[in-house]
Amino acid sequence: MNNIQRLQMETKGIELDQQELIIYLQENGLKPHDEYNATSLNNKKAIYQTALSVLELVANNPELMKNIKMDDMSVSQFHENLQSRIDQMYKTIRQMKTDQSSNSDIFMLYL
Repeated sequence: MNNIQRLQMETKGIELDQQELIIYLQENGLKPHDEYNATSLNNKKAIYQTALSVLELVANNPELMKNIKMDDMSVSQFHENLQSRIDQMYKTIRQMKTDQSSNSDIFMLYL
């Protein structure tokens, strides 16, 4: 599985042009056709950040939202659910570890 396929797995139901997905992956430091490394914490975090960018794209584009929403759900309900998913993704990304060897996610800034 390559990075673009993994991103499509994470954003199932959202159909975007492959060129757009490639741009989002590149913006997050991933090469779209490189093999997805499931053991790399950095790779996983970058996929989640890219998925978050895609969700934000949908949330900021009402026309796109109308095309993606479910038949029995209004656009406002879809937007509320989408916003909830975005908030959940932010929290997940903040809590994710990286491949760096630092033992602490806290740093001190002295003036």
